[in-house]
Amino acid sequence: MHQAIYIPGDGIGPEVMDAAREVIAATGAAIQWHPIETSEFFSDNGSVVPPSVEEIIRRTGWVLKGPIGTPVGKGHRSVNVLLRQTFDTYACLRPIKAYPGLPSRYPRIDLIVVRENSEDLYLGIESETAEGAVAEKRITRKASERIARFAFDSARKLDRQKVTIAHKANILKKTDGLFLECSRRVAGEYPDIQVNDMIIDNLCMQLVRDPPQFDMILAPNLYGDILSDLAAGMVGGLGTVPGANLGESVAIYEAVHGTAPDLVGKGTANPTACILSGAMMLEAMGEDHAARRIRQALEKVMSQLSLLTPDLGGENTTAGMVGEIIQRL
Repeated sequence: MHQAIYIPGDGIGPEVMDAAREVIAATGAAIQWHPIETSEFFSDNGSVVPPSVEEIIRRTGWVLKGPIGTPVGKGHRSVNVLLRQTFDTYACLRPIKAYPGLPSRYPRIDLIVVRENSEDLYLGIESETAEGAVAEKRITRKASERIARFAFDSARKLDRQKVTIAHKANILKKTDGLFLECSRRVAGEYPDIQVNDMIIDNLCMQLVRDPPQFDMILAPNLYGDILSDLAAGMVGGLGTVPGANLGESVAIYEAVHGTAPDLVGKGTANPTACILSGAMMLEAMGEDHAARRIRQALEKVMSQLSLLTPDLGGENTTAGMVGEIIQRL
């Protein structure tokens, strides 16, 4: 039996996370869940990872997490970023795939965004000046080479033929220049995989003009965050996209959408992202058959608009959509 941490999250988090666990249980995969409430990450001094929580996460290694809200412009530090930094989950993996049943101008998208998770502007190092404020952008050789190697190893494992490196090295010659240099050097160790690079603004334009040209995108932290959400919007929104934050000993799988407080308790929240994140975790655990069954069942449900929740154009409830998925497992 696998041991895994379960963090319900805020807002609709508990609803969609319960849906994901129900689908996982229906596959027959044996998982013993250890719940951790969002409130455990807060103290009078802001967001923290208590020693007892850190110990069980390190011992277990697997985490399935719901969305946790972060105040804008004030308040506590992001728990999402805190978890990534505490457990050094340096690689963010986001598969972006179009479903044939969903109305979309981009029916042929099937790409993966690999985002460096540990540095860049997300270190949150800011200071006030007489003129305003300054944020520190930090890029290191170690982190850049590590994420590049992860991306090319993942490309081989996932049968991806091409990696595109995102950067702004024409302007940020030291920081993005180093990221590009390190990525190109690592790419030389993988002659079987095509590699190119694009300036980030051009890459965004190319992505919406001709998405099939992209197979896997490797990006620093900030650009990877923006690209992930941009690409998600092209396939139905963040509610259809799973995510994984991966380190050497801890893996955190999570829905990348928000907490949607306006939908709490209405029973119509879209569980797709949490269910697919759970499938990613199962696959990493070695439960390939269960993960494949979940994806196949979900694709069948996605092909019928009436079976989906309102955000996807349907009229179904969360429980109703889950029932349809389980019926097709």
